[in-house]
Amino acid sequence: MTLTAADVVAPVASYARRFHAVAGSRHHVGSPLGAWLLLALCAPPSEGKNAEILNGTLGCDADDAAGLAAGLLASPDPQVPAAAAVWHRPGPLTDAATRWLAGLPPQVQTGPLTSQADLDDWARRGTLGLIERFPVTLDPSLYLLAATVLASRVSWERPFDLAPASALGRSSPWATTLGQVLRTPDGPGHQKFVAATQAAGDVAVHAAQARGGLQVISVAATPGVPAADVLAAAYDLGPALATGAPVTRRSLFDLPLGDGPLWAITEQTGPVKSASGREERCTAVLPAWSAHSQQDLSDPSLGFAAAAAALAPGDPWQARQAAMARYNRVGFEAAAVTGLAVAMAMASSRPGLIRTAELRFGHPFAVVAVAAGDPGPGSTPGPWHGLPVFSAWVAQPEDAAPDD
Repeated sequence: MTLTAADVVAPVASYARRFHAVAGSRHHVGSPLGAWLLLALCAPPSEGKNAEILNGTLGCDADDAAGLAAGLLASPDPQVPAAAAVWHRPGPLTDAATRWLAGLPPQVQTGPLTSQADLDDWARRGTLGLIERFPVTLDPSLYLLAATVLASRVSWERPFDLAPASALGRSSPWATTLGQVLRTPDGPGHQKFVAATQAAGDVAVHAAQARGGLQVISVAATPGVPAADVLAAAYDLGPALATGAPVTRRSLFDLPLGDGPLWAITEQTGPVKSASGREERCTAVLPAWSAHSQQDLSDPSLGFAAAAAALAPGDPWQARQAAMARYNRVGFEAAAVTGLAVAMAMASSRPGLIRTAELRFGHPFAVVAVAAGDPGPGSTPGPWHGLPVFSAWVAQPEDAAPDD
């Protein structure tokens, strides 16, 4: 199939709303795409109710999602290295899991499940060294593990300037807790404007252009707008800005003058180049930031429960993502490793009768010692094998001593 951005953006944006709703409004970073890719690769074996759940969660048919994921892995963005892998141990794979393994796209690395050190090394190499540990801890019960990894490390086309934190405005709680913040420089490389959005109303938008094509879009809404709605607005604006699709920009002349939580608008007279006699200019100030997150993906709304049930019904499973990001004056780096692990179920117990015997040697008894050396595979037993070499009858026992 011919892969286009339009095929993937809407399903991933829909999944991102689920992903961030689970994370809540705490400081965090994650990769909904990394989780979606893993879920899409694991979805094809699903049937019945599990298939319905996964189709709704992925935002498209599970087989189509798997094809989209394979296409993304086959043609990765040069600024966003991506990889996927599936490891397993010999043992209790279901027929569905066996067929799934055989049908994985060639871009998915497969092999034996070996050690925690190997998993950590895979995560470290795949994330350009940004994440040191694989998010799932390996133990002997795990027999199937699927994972995706995404990473990026870029420099801005034009680095930010620095400004005192007071530039964030009197209403900002960070204005007095920070020392310096980032200010956009003059020239290209930074888009700044006010946009009207369905999800979050009027928002402040900044898009930083990195060398090589990556853009990082920041979106701020009026205090009190739910985090999920602001993230949804960013998921609408980001692809549109990257692809040149239309965005509803608000004219500064339609907004009131003065200070507010999202912007301060002033007006003055001076030379302009516009034939209308009016000109709009924007700058942006925003803090540097970093985040490291560990996200549990077991919430049913994220789909991994259905995927695990299709691959290994009844077996315990876990899904986790480790992610980090750093945004500063000169660039941006981020990485995420997502893993789905399936373990062997413990044998179930049934109620029944239990008898216990306490054997007591309280009167004279016999003892015999027999040679039972192992002759080794393919060897003929020697003459001593099975020969009683010592024997006794015990009729006069002695007290046991502490140093016996």
